[in-house]
Amino acid sequence: MAKIGLFFGSDEGNTEQVALRIQKRLGADVVDLHDIGEVTQLEFTAYEQIILGIPTWDFGQIQSDWEEFWDDLAEVDFSGKTVALFGLGDQFGYGDYFLDAMGMLHDVIDACAPERIGFWPTDGYEYEASKAERDGEFVGLAIDEDQQENLTGERLDAWCEQIHREFGLHTPLQLGDA
Repeated sequence: MAKIGLFFGSDEGNTEQVALRIQKRLGADVVDLHDIGEVTQLEFTAYEQIILGIPTWDFGQIQSDWEEFWDDLAEVDFSGKTVALFGLGDQFGYGDYFLDAMGMLHDVIDACAPERIGFWPTDGYEYEASKAERDGEFVGLAIDEDQQENLTGERLDAWCEQIHREFGLHTPLQLGDA
């Protein structure tokens, strides 16, 4: 069975915790976790299916490990791969920049024209602007651990069911955080 590579960057641990929760839902035997601060371009070649997780910092800034990897990321060949994104942001504290880093990440990988899955509705969020919004939906799962932490589990369940189907997985899902 082909594995999914889940690459994330996390300074304070929220994005890492979401990555672990995704891995639990899809299966630890299905998803390999990689901290973007500890990888090279070569790690991406091992996977046909990839999940990328990135938080947005302050006024639309990219998380520090992703920022250090950004030039290398532009050199990764995502053609022929299927990619899903998730992003973390604070829609009330930084509503003008909600999930901007996920939108910027989308733009970098989109240049290689991978198959993109995991788009997410904007319903239920309150923000002024987002680089992650395209045609009325987000380019990936939107998580707000600062203002809507109580919705994270429900959103993860729904999104993992969605990408499980879109990736064409045949393994059982473990929904919830129990």
